[in-house]
Amino acid sequence: MTRPLRFVPAAVPDVVLVEPDVFRDARGFFLETFHEEKYRKGGIAGPFVQDNHSRSARGTLRGLHAQLRRPQGKLVRAIRGEVFDVAVDIRKSSPTFGKWVATVLSGENFRQVFVPPGFAHGFCVLSEMAEVEYKCTDFYVPEDEIGIRWDDPGLGIPWPIREPLLSPKDAALPLLEEIKTKLG
Repeated sequence: MTRPLRFVPAAVPDVVLVEPDVFRDARGFFLETFHEEKYRKGGIAGPFVQDNHSRSARGTLRGLHAQLRRPQGKLVRAIRGEVFDVAVDIRKSSPTFGKWVATVLSGENFRQVFVPPGFAHGFCVLSEMAEVEYKCTDFYVPEDEIGIRWDDPGLGIPWPIREPLLSPKDAALPLLEEIKTKLG
């Protein structure tokens, strides 16, 4: 049994949850992970110019990352394992500035989330290992990267882990309030 492709608006405008058509039979499954025309009609406009793939161990937290002058939209999915995925609105002029949306993405539920430009993004790994792939609307520019501390009390994100594995860079990220003047 299949369910039709659905684009579900999230609680924070412009974030879109995608529930793709998954065709299963005795051989396994098949799904389209992107179809420009269908996704555009569903509120996810490209173009996408870069694809990324990460593999992370249980408890790893990556984020919260964004780019300042060349913000990236990201179409994110977990292809193996399970992650708690978060998008935070950091568009200073937005009525939902500082609000966030979280969802669980997994290789079993096939869901995707579109994180629009102007949002910080991060995820933590809930399974033994997870592989995450995402399409980006702009190229990664290291000197343009900004970030927000994962446990920023002003955001109040209920991460499902207490002591994540962090990169040194992510462990040193500032609070949203500390970077607010840099945001457009």
